[in-house]
Amino acid sequence: MNQRVRPPPKGPKDRKIASWTQDPEGVRRDILAVARTEFAEKGLSGARVDEIAAKTSNSKRMIYYYFGDKEGLYRAVLEEAYARIRTFERSLDLGTLAPREAIARLTAFTFDYHADNPDFVRLVMIENIHHARHLATSSQIGSLNLSAIAMIGEIYERGLAEGVFREGLDPIDIHLTISALSFYNVSNRASIRQVFGHDMAAPDARARRCASAVDTLLRMVCR
Repeated sequence: MNQRVRPPPKGPKDRKIASWTQDPEGVRRDILAVARTEFAEKGLSGARVDEIAAKTSNSKRMIYYYFGDKEGLYRAVLEEAYARIRTFERSLDLGTLAPREAIARLTAFTFDYHADNPDFVRLVMIENIHHARHLATSSQIGSLNLSAIAMIGEIYERGLAEGVFREGLDPIDIHLTISALSFYNVSNRASIRQVFGHDMAAPDARARRCASAVDTLLRMVCR
């Protein structure tokens, strides 16, 4: 009687190949998630592709296949980080809200997003150390972030038309104020705690700062 011959069990190398061929986008997402943490914690110069490969169960060669080199991987991490916050912003459906409510909700969301995603803040800080040269070579960053200004511009124009917002403001200035209020609360946590003994990440302190950020924005844009 013929017996069915079973294939040998798959080893780690076989599983990597199967994952790559069956779910290439999943592999790419896995690499980006680990790389985001590594770059945020260690910076561009301190992060090592070997360590990223080991933590993703992918080969160094596979990472280079997807991203070209270490700087290409870092650029992709930045693009993914900006794409993520812009995607969440669009999900707020601010066009259905009155202008005052919309700008307040956007400010509160931005504040909370930064507080909940300190890796994003660290990546932006690191890229500023490099004078934004990786953002400058990205084909995606410009269009991604222009959508944020367009969103604020639409809210602002509605507010002007309804007579609730004051004239003479530039949407980029509104965006910069929202970003500054949100960014500082994360970027300076350690120094503020050391100098003043104040924990900006404590729930009550965070809630007060978020409310203050919303109030500041409304005072800036409203009549």
